[in-house]
Amino acid sequence: MVFGEVRRQGLAEEWQTTIFSDDGAPVRSAEGVLLDDLAGPEVVATADLLVLPSWPADLPPVPDSLVTLVRGAHEQGAAVAGLCLGAFPVAASGVLGERVIVTHWGSSDALARAYPAVPVQNSALYIDHGDVLTSAGTASALDACLHIVRTRLGSAAAAQVARHLVIAPHREGDQAQYIDRPLPEHEGAGPVAEAMDWALAHLDEHLDVGRMAERAHMSTRNFARRFREVTGTSPAKWLLSRRLDDARRLLETTEWSISRIAASCGFGSAVTFRQNFTAVFSTTPTSYRRRFTA
Repeated sequence: MVFGEVRRQGLAEEWQTTIFSDDGAPVRSAEGVLLDDLAGPEVVATADLLVLPSWPADLPPVPDSLVTLVRGAHEQGAAVAGLCLGAFPVAASGVLGERVIVTHWGSSDALARAYPAVPVQNSALYIDHGDVLTSAGTASALDACLHIVRTRLGSAAAAQVARHLVIAPHREGDQAQYIDRPLPEHEGAGPVAEAMDWALAHLDEHLDVGRMAERAHMSTRNFARRFREVTGTSPAKWLLSRRLDDARRLLETTEWSISRIAASCGFGSAVTFRQNFTAVFSTTPTSYRRRFTA
């Protein structure tokens, strides 16, 4: 859609988009849309940019034929883009080496397990290394494609395409604000889990490792050590994450002021709340509320 709009707007007459399949046969999408009149893989030999727009949600192994195709295009000087789950065949091809990659946050862990040599950044909307680009989910693929237009044709061309598609030329923030963070269950954690449950009910109070350790009837040092064994993080980082998660809930579901939300979630001031929220989610509480309010 983005690349087609470049042609429709007359921004680059030589710009041509060709859709292909591994054998030139039609492809039916997961939504039931039939893509017909496709080219075969031979068109990749003359491509300036090879785009892998997705990958099956059950994440099947990447066939050797596709790995060879991607590597061959890259070796011939074509840029390679893996959009959303299309990051999986990009990672399988090895063209990234040990450079960082991104995909939809829901599949970031699976990508990291499948290709442990490739660092996964699970919050970026897209990452461009020049010769290889990967993006997060479907909307982030639009961001990435607009970035490609901006890089090759300039900001004015990208802005014109964005206006006609009624999307933002630049989207604020990153993927972190969209990630669902369910609380993990810690079976057998005993006093540590009890202290965590107690802390969740008292987020508006001054909490630190000392108070949580006291609640667990443990020394501060022993509690901190045991807490890290159970959760993989420190009590302070865990508390901050829980406070920010509660703040997101209140931003989405209430009309409370930023100051009231900050106090309810245990932040010393609205300024401290904004600083921590922006650092983690790459957007301000006010912008987050506009985007996600019910």
